[in-house]
Amino acid sequence: MAGLVKMATLGELPPGESKEVEHDGRIYALFNVDGTISAIDGICPHQGGPLADGPLDGTCVTCPWHGWQFDVQSGKTPLNGKLKQPVYEVRIVGDDVMVHVE
Repeated sequence: MAGLVKMATLGELPPGESKEVEHDGRIYALFNVDGTISAIDGICPHQGGPLADGPLDGTCVTCPWHGWQFDVQSGKTPLNGKLKQPVYEVRIVGDDVMVHVE
């Protein structure tokens, strides 16, 4: 069902941290970059690596399996201009991190 879904609280996602969340069979990766929360598809398109487990450098996450990189705010990768990881709208409601799912 589409709409806003609570995926975390701000306390679970301090600055510089990430969190993997499964909802309705899909994996989401949440990131806190200096207080801005972003959500992208949590599975790397290369070979299915867990993006939330990768190191975050600024707004760039690196897949821990094979080093593919994605901007967590835009979904873009420096590796290929045609490749883009899905990005999901995030809203903060009180202390809740809400993500718009499709």
